[in-house]
Amino acid sequence: MAVGDVAAALGPDAKVRGHALYYRVRLGNWKGTGTGLSGEDMAGLDEIYNTKLVELAADIPCSERVQSPDATATAHSKLCGSTVTIDLNMSGDTVSGYGQLVKACLLGQAAASIVGRHIIGATAQEVRDAGAAMRRMLKDEGPPPSGRFAELELLEPVKHYRARHGSVLLTFDALEKAISEIEGRRATARQSASG
Repeated sequence: MAVGDVAAALGPDAKVRGHALYYRVRLGNWKGTGTGLSGEDMAGLDEIYNTKLVELAADIPCSERVQSPDATATAHSKLCGSTVTIDLNMSGDTVSGYGQLVKACLLGQAAASIVGRHIIGATAQEVRDAGAAMRRMLKDEGPPPSGRFAELELLEPVKHYRARHGSVLLTFDALEKAISEIEGRRATARQSASG
């Protein structure tokens, strides 16, 4: 990715945090801050911090909280400090409302952005399947998610950077918690009604 592309996407003097270093985009220079990374490592970082992911991270949809969510869940990565909080409404088994507060690195923001673009109308099973596919893609060399969440394929190069896996998966961790909470509450209500 050309530095000019990053500068254009983020504006002058923008800071992007990721992979234990800060990139400063200023006057056309990339500068790692004392990381000791080799040229090969930097080439790999160029692969994961590409223009499309920068654009996605800069434009996260559903960034407003939901007024009366059926569930709210937070996921936090202790390794990198990223946090994602989501609000979720479901009509039956289908996502009908979604809001997210994303305080994450560029990769976590990009993942949240992709999910936010495709989440409304997704079923609980589609969300769980996409989360499972992401975990297999990152940890077990599995194929990327397909269907509604196929755009997550853009994050496939992250599989080589284990320290970034947690941040990329935060949105799914929070979604799965929220869906389980909603389903659990509904099951309890059904039991109470029948007993």
